[in-house]
Formats: sequence, C-alpha cells, structure tokens
Amino acid sequence: MKPLPIAVCTMSDMSRTLVNDPIKVRSEELGVRSSCTSRAQRQTVPELVEEPTYALVEHFISIDGEGPTAGALSVFIRLAGCNLRCTWCDTCYAQTHQSATDSITLTQLVDYVKQTGIAHVTLTGGEPLLQPHVKELLQALSFVTVHVETNGSIDIEPFRVGEHVHFVVDYKLPGSGMEHTMCLENLEKVTLADAYKFVIADAVDMQKAVALVKQYNLTRKTQLYFSTVFAEMTPADVVEVMKQEKLNGIKLQLQLHKYIWNPSERGV
Repeated sequence: MKPLPIAVCTMSDMSRTLVNDPIKVRSEELGVRSSCTSRAQRQTVPELVEEPTYALVEHFISIDGEGPTAGALSVFIRLAGCNLRCTWCDTCYAQTHQSATDSITLTQLVDYVKQTGIAHVTLTGGEPLLQPHVKELLQALSFVTVHVETNGSIDIEPFRVGEHVHFVVDYKLPGSGMEHTMCLENLEKVTLADAYKFVIADAVDMQKAVALVKQYNLTRKTQLYFSTVFAEMTPADVVEVMKQEKLNGIKLQLQLHKYIWNPSERGV
C-alpha cells in the first residue's frame, strides 16, 4: 500500500484549526446539554430522522500496535477531530474535523467491518468520543469486540453500550502539555476489561505515572501499560523504575507498528 502524505503540524497550525472547528463545538456540548424544548414543542415539531454519518480519516486492517490486543489483527476506524493538542502527538493529521477524507454512513461502516472477516475493531482518532452519533456506531458493532482508544479527557461511562465495548484510556502526563484536561473520574470508572495507558516522555512523567497508579490503586481496577514517547524516553529507563518501585501488574508497552514499519507510515 502506498503511504499517504504525512501532515506536519505546527503550533500555529494548531491554534488556527481550533477556531470554528465543529469538533471543538462538540467537545463543549459534551459538558452541557440543553433541554429547553418544552413537551408541547417536542410533540408538534416533527423530528427528521437521517442515518448517522461520520467524519472518517482512514480505515484499514492491521495488527493492533499497543494495548491489550497488541499483535492481534484489528479493523482500524480513525475518526477526525480532537479536543487536545499534545506536544508529542503522532496523529496530527487527524486533529481537526477538516482532516476527514470521507463522510461515511453508519451502514457503510458496519458493512465494511463485516466484509473484512476480522473479529476486532479499534476505534480511534483524533478523539472518537467527540464524534456525533458515536454511541450508535458502538451499538451497531455489537457483533465484534471494540476497543475505543480515547484521550482521557471525556467521561467514558455514557459510552458503555454493551459488553463488547472496552476502553483504552490515555492519561496525558505533564510532558504532553494536556494534563489539565484529564477527566479524573475515569480513574475510578475503568474496569478489568478496560486499560489505562501512560505515555512517558521524561523522568517527571514517570514519577507522576507511578504516583497515580498508587493513589488510585489502579493495578486492582484495570489493565495498565507504560509506554514511552517514541525516540525520546528509553524503554530501559522505564524498566529500571518499574523494578525499583516493584510495580507488579504493569506492562511495558512498545508501539509495535513503529518497529515493523516506518514510524510515519499510515494505514499499517
């Protein structure tokens, strides 16, 4: 497969794309829902029912590069738009609603997954939980196991639509520049069927990750992964801290796809 061009994002690009971005509007809506319409209005105004559509960046089959199913085949569905701008983001090409290469319907997405014959879906982004009608998509994918890769800023509980849906939640550490956006309630709501992932850029990040694991007793609640910012923090350094702190119940994770293929290659 010929790789698609890779977008290079700069801080000025990021600031521009945050303006008038439908995904930014969606992220604000998640916190506050208006219920001002009266009962009489709901009865007299006809509701237009249209099939949900999704802003799609790409879909493809590959192995899961990280998380509980690392190394196993998965259908990747990457949706457009993210409410965060991490300093080390490796998918800046999916950050805005305008990043979408296609608008695809719910039926088309479900049919695509069915025809692949693959029993696992990785729903990612961007931030997939910002996408309108994502709950309908999760419900429609009940015939496969779905891992939702989410950035940790959004409450995961409203999206638990069935036992087939599991969450791989990031905690953005200080090195990401986005720690202030984290939804701390998720640290209490994850289950053993979910996973928490800490991407570590430096010693400060490492110290904070260890502190959170202990503070929230996460080894008893969920699956845990320590990962490193590719080509920055060395995995050997993480292992040394794991040994010193006797961190049972945590796995070091390497992003397999970046070792198998060129780290910047897409669709793999």
